[in-house]
Amino acid sequence: MTYAFDPEIAPAVPLLPKVSLDDIPAARELLKTVFAEMRGEVDTTGVAVRDELIPGPEGAPDVRVRIYTPDRIAAPAAILDVHGGGFIVGDLEIDHSNNVRFARELGVVVVAVDYRLAPEAPYPAPLEDCYAALTWVAKNAAELGVDPARIAIHGISAGGGLCAALALLARDRGGPAILFQYLGVPELDDRLETPSMRAFVDTPQWNRPRAEVSWDSYLGKGVRGGADVPVYAAPARAVDLSGLPPAYVSVMEFDPLRDEGIAYAQTLLASGVTTELHLFPGTFHGSSAVEHATVSKREAAEALAVLARALDV
Repeated sequence: MTYAFDPEIAPAVPLLPKVSLDDIPAARELLKTVFAEMRGEVDTTGVAVRDELIPGPEGAPDVRVRIYTPDRIAAPAAILDVHGGGFIVGDLEIDHSNNVRFARELGVVVVAVDYRLAPEAPYPAPLEDCYAALTWVAKNAAELGVDPARIAIHGISAGGGLCAALALLARDRGGPAILFQYLGVPELDDRLETPSMRAFVDTPQWNRPRAEVSWDSYLGKGVRGGADVPVYAAPARAVDLSGLPPAYVSVMEFDPLRDEGIAYAQTLLASGVTTELHLFPGTFHGSSAVEHATVSKREAAEALAVLARALDV
């Protein structure tokens, strides 16, 4: 199928790495190499970075987090970052350069969580690891120099889906307060029935076949699309989103996740949650990696602006 990609992005499509999900461990190793080559050496000037093990969910292993503390603190606020990767790949390195940028340019503490991955650790393990990290940030707010009432959550793709689920879980458990949820191209719906999900079977980076592998890994084979999938696994199934923190939702034009992101934003609005929705034209899932493109620069600048406004920095 031919797609009307942004003219600054289109030339990069043939150059994108071809990563198969048939062998998930191999895909993880390949992506580590690809990200390292793309990112290069990250300049952490002005930001202290350290890794720490924190208590995991009851009966589960400790969770590794990476803490970014800027030399210049603009506000006693924090961002909890949840990386993407379809629930099955990815680690703290995916968002490393971005988290350094958030900490340095916003002047707030950033905590990134290295949650367990499916299929070895399916739902609810990744989400519970994220909840453990949120709880840890809130409990250790004083040591981190953070106001526990000024914690935002940020995630892209599966990370966006986990953030949406985290907001629901914190609401329903009476857990730590979340000031704001940033849901970038979120993966939310296991039913795979939206028009964009049905249409985009060969789009770069993410498409319906990959979504099938992702959800089968996260929920277990034969579970996706069934009647018993909880809203904390697939937040698109939630009808009542009232009481959730204000949200920003981004979607890409030629992304199978496009329509579920739009629908979730609409449900948030219908539930009385202040929500900003932005569709970036001519883009696909992960096209922001083409950093020189004007639309990618706009997306990156908007992320900073949205988080700065939400955290009041």
